[in-house]
Amino acid sequence: MLFSLYIKNFALIQELSVEFRPGLTIITGETGAGKSILIGALNLVLGERASSDMVRSGTNKAVIEAVLKNTGTEQVDALLRAADIEPAPELILRRELSASGQSRCFINDTPGTAALLKQVGELLIDLHGQHEHQLLLRSDTHETILDEYGGTNPEVARYRTVRAVLQDLQQQLDRLKKDAAEIRDKKEILDFQLNELNALDLKTGEDESNETEIILLENAETLFTLSTALSDLLYDSEHSVYSSISSALHTLEKLAGIDKRFAPYLEESRTAKSIVDELSRFSRSYAADIDFNPQRLDSLRERQLMLQRIGKKYGRSLKELIELRNELDARIALEDNLQEEVARIEHEISTQKAELSLQAEKLSSKRQEAAQRLENVIQGHLAHLGIPNSTFIVSMTHEEQVGGEIAIAGKTFAALANGYDRTEFLISTNPGERPKPLVKVASGGEISRVMLAIKSALAETANLPILVFDEIDTGISGRIAEAVGKSLKTLSRLHQIIAITHLPQIAAMADLHLSVQKSVQDNRTVTEVTVLDQESRLEAIAALISGKQISPTSLNLASELVASAESA
Repeated sequence: MLFSLYIKNFALIQELSVEFRPGLTIITGETGAGKSILIGALNLVLGERASSDMVRSGTNKAVIEAVLKNTGTEQVDALLRAADIEPAPELILRRELSASGQSRCFINDTPGTAALLKQVGELLIDLHGQHEHQLLLRSDTHETILDEYGGTNPEVARYRTVRAVLQDLQQQLDRLKKDAAEIRDKKEILDFQLNELNALDLKTGEDESNETEIILLENAETLFTLSTALSDLLYDSEHSVYSSISSALHTLEKLAGIDKRFAPYLEESRTAKSIVDELSRFSRSYAADIDFNPQRLDSLRERQLMLQRIGKKYGRSLKELIELRNELDARIALEDNLQEEVARIEHEISTQKAELSLQAEKLSSKRQEAAQRLENVIQGHLAHLGIPNSTFIVSMTHEEQVGGEIAIAGKTFAALANGYDRTEFLISTNPGERPKPLVKVASGGEISRVMLAIKSALAETANLPILVFDEIDTGISGRIAEAVGKSLKTLSRLHQIIAITHLPQIAAMADLHLSVQKSVQDNRTVTEVTVLDQESRLEAIAALISGKQISPTSLNLASELVASAESA
């Protein structure tokens, strides 16, 4: 339950603290006194959008704090834990708004976000004003109400899961078909390019190896002349290097035998002799292996020119041409694989459509059962609220669609977000009148009563512990007002109810009566809230009957209304 609400420097409120009780809390006060400011403050602490205009002029910061007790639910606790806030029996929601427009939010003194406040608040408090009445006129809210009443949210969740899988499969199929179509459109080109590249039998690095071989063949004569001359100089001539270094080594051995200082150079000279010997043998072998092959040279030049032309044509290097060839080969092979994948996904889609149709039919069937019960319950509540000859119908229609995802009884239907039902509330408030959509027939007073009837119907299934009604008495009076008050009283046995009213019949039903007054203090307008005792409560109800001039008659009427409410 909402235990207390603390407000400071918010609009006309300087500072006040209000404690609430279980049951029915009624808030009354003159027009403009600031009753709606209380609702506005409650909205703000529940995460609604804030504006610096809400901060009382001349102050730096507005503070609203709501204390709720015994509100722990699995959903609330899960939200708090996800935000690293430890759940507790007492939940403190706090909102601070600076004059500069900055906003800070706290839950149990832990900083949070307005979005988190809103998520928690939506699980705990259901606030209804004229805006919510207008929402009731929109048919897209009716399905949500029916699902809440019928307890079909698990079926809705299963349907959504299957629909999401189906949508994902359809997206996959569209992508695959697009890829396959692109390959088919370009297949002739792709085949030509692949055949052209395959015919060249491209090999990694052959451009470099060909260039090296061409240089060798072009310079074969020079290479033969030089290698032969080198071999002659090193070994074959009369005064060759090898002969000279051999003589030098012989002399060095004698010197080293006499003077050891020559010894280090002896080994180096032997190494030099070995190098000259090895180099001369390599020169002779190299000269013998030189290939004088003009035909091979022409072939290599032709191959080199071909590689240059194909590289220029595709704007790629040899390495990139090989990569392109492999890519083309994979893309063409992919078409066959794509067709297999398309067939597989089409089969999965068929299976999911059958499952979706099954879930949609189950959901619709359960909704239809709930719709019949809801019609009877709401008509009963409307009769109690002064619309005795009403006809309330939950209309459920289905949109046939050629090729729709849902197939039932030989027909196909569009797969909507929450099933294949289109739900709309129809009402006739006069005998003989055909039921029409709420937006076309319901007056302000009737919409208020339809809203209350729906809330009463949902009372036993709703998880929200706190209901707040602003302007619930719009367009009603007299006997109807008494009936509305009794319905609120009955509803308050299951939920904590807070309601703003201008009607004495509703105010008389209060378990707690709060009065909102506006006064001028130190040349500033101030809104205050007072908890009324029995005597002041009778005066407040009498004022609702006769205005500021309270008469003995209005006091007697107020006393009778309270007595009647207490005995009801």
